[in-house]
Amino acid sequence: MKRAFCFAFILLSSLSFSQNFEDTWEDHFSYNSVKAISEGNNKIYAAAENSVFVYDISTQEIETISTVQGLSGELISTIYYSENFGTLVIGYENGLIDIVMDDEEEVLTVVDILEKQTIPPDNKRINQFNEYNGNLYIAAEFGISLYDLSALEFDDTYFIGEQGAQIDIRQTAIKEPYIYAASFGGGLRRALVDNDNLIDFEEWSTIATANFRGAQTVGDEIYFVRFTNNIVRFVEGSGLINVANLNGTIVDFTEVDNTLTISTEEEVLAYDEDFNLLSLVPFPVPDFESVPQSGISLNNNFFIGTSEKGVLQIPFSSSNPTQILPDGPLFNQAFAIDASPGQLWLSYGDVDVNFNPAPKTFRGISNLVVEEGWTNIDYEALFQAFGKDANDIVDILINPNDPQEVYATSFSEGLLRLRDQTPEILFDETNSNNVLEDVFVGSNNAGIRLYGMDFDNEGNLWTVQSRTDEGLIRLSPSGQFQSIDVTPILENVSGILALSEVKVSREGFIYFGTSDSGLVAYNPGTGSFNIIQANEGNGNLPSPNVRALAFDANNRLWIGTLKGVRIFFNVGGIFEENADVNSQEIIILENGIPQEFLFNISITDIEVDGSNNKWISTATSGVFYVSPNAQETLLRFTEDNSPLPTNNVQDISIDEETGTVYFATQNGLVAFKGTSTAPEEDLSLLRAFPNPVRPGFEGNVTIDGLTANANIKITDITGNLVFETTSEGGSVLWDTRAFGSYKVRSGVYLVLVTTEDAFETKVAKIMIVR
Repeated sequence: MKRAFCFAFILLSSLSFSQNFEDTWEDHFSYNSVKAISEGNNKIYAAAENSVFVYDISTQEIETISTVQGLSGELISTIYYSENFGTLVIGYENGLIDIVMDDEEEVLTVVDILEKQTIPPDNKRINQFNEYNGNLYIAAEFGISLYDLSALEFDDTYFIGEQGAQIDIRQTAIKEPYIYAASFGGGLRRALVDNDNLIDFEEWSTIATANFRGAQTVGDEIYFVRFTNNIVRFVEGSGLINVANLNGTIVDFTEVDNTLTISTEEEVLAYDEDFNLLSLVPFPVPDFESVPQSGISLNNNFFIGTSEKGVLQIPFSSSNPTQILPDGPLFNQAFAIDASPGQLWLSYGDVDVNFNPAPKTFRGISNLVVEEGWTNIDYEALFQAFGKDANDIVDILINPNDPQEVYATSFSEGLLRLRDQTPEILFDETNSNNVLEDVFVGSNNAGIRLYGMDFDNEGNLWTVQSRTDEGLIRLSPSGQFQSIDVTPILENVSGILALSEVKVSREGFIYFGTSDSGLVAYNPGTGSFNIIQANEGNGNLPSPNVRALAFDANNRLWIGTLKGVRIFFNVGGIFEENADVNSQEIIILENGIPQEFLFNISITDIEVDGSNNKWISTATSGVFYVSPNAQETLLRFTEDNSPLPTNNVQDISIDEETGTVYFATQNGLVAFKGTSTAPEEDLSLLRAFPNPVRPGFEGNVTIDGLTANANIKITDITGNLVFETTSEGGSVLWDTRAFGSYKVRSGVYLVLVTTEDAFETKVAKIMIVR
């Protein structure tokens, strides 16, 4: 007899410990969409899109686990809690596995499947974890992997398709003496679970050739679900016996404590091991418009993971749900944010790199009040407020003169104004004195395409309207609209994909970007224009696609484009005759070799903090925090070294009062507890922290509450100078070293601060304990 070729495939376990960032970062993820649920230790473990929350059934307390605690931030596909090992295991779409143990603060990241080159990148999804005799059977798109929970290492991997091919295993179930594998593309297969040679595909026999999405053992019975949404029981000697045909697509198939829970898009049902119906919940549930995505039954209660409402706990034979949901925004697909002291606004509208809004997004907006939590205004509330769509909200801006007033631009429907978290008015073609107008792309009505916004010093709101000659818009504090014709500087405006970012200089000049024609400057006083373009000698931009603008403390304009960064120095003189319109690249030394800073990198936003340092976000490379002239990179955040869930960071905003820096990414919102604050008017709020500095502390002492350009001297108690600097913003850092050389000794140190005009002096004390 000819022996079949055996595909032996062993993953060599590679574990890494992820850093916990709770001391310096905060997460603001959405937990509304729950992909998978597990249970154990009297707790419910709910997997949202890229984070997890844990609900204690006894105390009703909720704990969250996210990138701040060390998770990867990738899209979660399944979750499992092992009571035997006190271990939570999280599987991802890309094949990554995170392990969180009850008695450990760190997250273990397992990258073996993710990095295995013999498995195609789009075939690594983890579908299910199934524990048996101390091992996890990992059902994945390529086959089955065996993972030893006690040793935290991989054993064999089984490719059980024809001739050892990789097939998509959706779930496994064990009913001794067999292990069953339900697959898409390989039918229903089984083998002896104690067989030491399961890596040999010939040891697996095919029971049925149809496509299966699930397998679960319930007591002494085993059930499977076909892609045709019918449930079958396997009986030895009789084969597969149909037991139910369900309405709606089955989205989850789970067993807990000998109760089988089946979730469809229309209902969730619970059955005992003999397939007697115990209870069902039809959807949608009153007051919670959503659809099921996952579910389990425990102690005569359904715990149902929904698409938009978190987890709903519903007792059997009841229609009264209890919502289990951590505080957070509506969605993780953050696009635009704006912060002011103590609050943040977030929108979810989206356009691609070519400013194409299709498909339209209907996601509402969210507001964080730091001391109170999140208030979410969903799309339905916006629709009901105005009787028409308020979709594709691509920018959001807090009125600096009235923090309770917020504006939001729609790349489809006009300008939205909110007050006290309530939609107040939607400006469109009907109520803007004919300034806002529908535009056409070809023969298609593309709506009112507004994008960037900024306020000038007189309280006027400036925004831009794409594909129309009257492309620059001013809304006065009294509510009067004015449009400005931009054709004197931009020919064929209707052919430009979009007018983009807007910023107003301290002189009141309006600068706005375009998608393909560079940067336009407008002087409201004279009505004159000028333009900064990509051609050498006519602007020197690395790309005519301008995505980000920021004025720094020196009134220099930082320009972010699709292919890098430039600085424009002639902000105040751009309208003079023969004005220099050339922007300057930033040249840095890298390993002693001159290089252009952020060469060919797509820039999404630039923000300036209280110390005149720059935060620069990118579409592919995370975030850069650089010195005032960008010659020094102070910090670099990526998904590999920080809680950023992706390197695609869409927007940045800074709370100038606390120094907190918010990052909006396509996979969620996170915040860095920065220390650079805006300068104060006087020294009444001077403080130093941490204070005292305790043994083992390796960070910097922050001295804030400073005025601009204040002189700071630090001396020991006898007057010996150990540190001196000048503030650029409202705070400075001291590394507790004497002029950067050696750490100072234990003792009391005096912080002597003098304002720039020497009118005010104040002293603070720092206690250092080594």
